Amino acid sequence: MERTIMLALKTLGPLFTNAIYVLNADASSPSSIHIYDATAKSWSTQAVNTGSFDPASFTAILDHDTNVFYALSKGEIFNLDMQLLKAGNSTPLPWNDVQSSGFSTDYQPVMALAQNHIHFLDVPGVDAGSAKIFVQQEFAFIPDDGSATYVINVETNTTKTLPGPSIKDSLAKYFASSDSLVQLSASGSVSFLPYSANSTSVSPSPSWSAVSKLPVASSSSSTSSGASSASGSNTAKGATATGTTSSGSSQGNGALLMSAPTRWAVSGLVAFAFAALFY
Repeated sequence: MERTIMLALKTLGPLFTNAIYVLNADASSPSSIHIYDATAKSWSTQAVNTGSFDPASFTAILDHDTNVFYALSKGEIFNLDMQLLKAGNSTPLPWNDVQSSGFSTDYQPVMALAQNHIHFLDVPGVDAGSAKIFVQQEFAFIPDDGSATYVINVETNTTKTLPGPSIKDSLAKYFASSDSLVQLSASGSVSFLPYSANSTSVSPSPSWSAVSKLPVASSSSSTSSGASSASGSNTAKGATATGTTSSGSSQGNGALLMSAPTRWAVSGLVAFAFAALFY
């Protein structure tokens, strides 16, 4: 079985993990990710939830800006957030089905330059010397004090400032999609903020609203601090300015990722999710 080795020497601005991730290293547990902490000189194993991801048939690349794996498996694009892990823990990490790649099933992926965007090379129907690019577009950042909601477009390097959640909860989890941001507080209450990933302006006076017709959910607190991550789209570096499929996901590193079809959750700080396309 082919093994995949990824370096996580740099991630999320000034933060460093100084770790090595190894996939497909153990035939008895092919989905597990093995982590070598280069500082402590120790190995550990991180369990994952594969969902529809096939650990026996995939090609992956690690985005060194966000420390998120992106993989192509049976025509679908998946991602898995490694957060800032230098050692495995007891909470399995999920492989999230982001969106269909649109590639034929016989395409043997060549993936390169994972720096907020991924180049797919040698794609059938694409001119020699050209690449299809999967790009991250926007992410939302909610500080622990809940003072505001910041939506950063990594393509234009601009930030929209929106109201902070009504419930100020440093242990809350956040989720994002192409049309809303959602907060799940530690007490189990749910609220949302309307948002359009394709809009060039902020709607007048957007506000967080409670979702009342739901049973109270239980929210497990997590201790992550953090950074941000982004979601996919189809333009060059940064993000998709005009997204189609989108979905949210959670980042244990304090950020919520906005990306194409999938879910995400975060505790503490961030939520990403906005648009994913191919160019």
